[in-house]
Amino acid sequence: QVQLVESGGGLVQPGGSLRLSCVATGKIFSVNDMGWYRQAPGKEREWVGHITASGVADYAYSLKGRFTISRDNAKNTVYLQMDSLQPEDTAVYYCNANVWAGTVDTRWQKDYWGQGTQVTVSS
Repeated sequence: QVQLVESGGGLVQPGGSLRLSCVATGKIFSVNDMGWYRQAPGKEREWVGHITASGVADYAYSLKGRFTISRDNAKNTVYLQMDSLQPEDTAVYYCNANVWAGTVDTRWQKDYWGQGTQVTVSS
């Protein structure tokens, strides 16, 4: 199986920065797009951005300039650098990855999700 594990969440003051990480582990052949979503209390999950295997990133329009996504393909890891954080950025942040996984005999492509990491922006 494949697991995505996020880390790096926590409490930060307005104007501060955080860097989230998400590593994919398991019987992985390759990782395609990797991305981030977030869900604030009482709201639907929203797309933050994603990055292709070749390193091309795209972002939700409202987050451009403050959030940066990068990845390390050798480590099957994606990062979310968040700067100038504001209280409205408070949410659970989820990692998502499209993965080719399997064994010698069988292979499949599937979207996987992490368990989420809490980011709280408050003074």
